[in-house]
This record gives sequence, C-alpha cells and structure tokens, in this order.
Amino acid sequence: MDDDMLEDQRQLVELIENEGWDVTDLELSAYDSPWADEDDPEATVTITARKPYESEDGDDSSDDNPFRYK
Repeated sequence: MDDDMLEDQRQLVELIENEGWDVTDLELSAYDSPWADEDDPEATVTITARKPYESEDGDDSSDDNPFRYK
C-alpha cells in the first residue's frame, strides 16, 4: 500500500477526531481504477465514527420511542 494513502488516511482520522468523533472502524481499499486509462492507483476510505449527543431536555425517561433500549 502506498505511504501517501496511509498518510491521507491518518489525516482524515485526525480531522474527524478533532471534531469530537470517536472512530470505531476504518477500511482503506487501494485499487487500479477500471474507469481511467492511467496507471495511478486510487483509494477508497470508509470511516465509521460515533459521537454521543446530550438530549435537549436532559431527561431520556420521557422518550416514547419503542425501539430505544432503556
């Protein structure tokens, strides 16, 4: 894998974490593009991150969402 791709991945993770997100999963795929006639590889980065938010009313007990775990 190209060192430039790995460095770009690190920079993306750093940007996301600086915004208060916690990166929970990361996938970097490097490949030769089937759409371009160039020999330069391309990369796709998939980042999964989570960020908890406080409820506006501060009390989740009034939440009537049947899908929420209590």
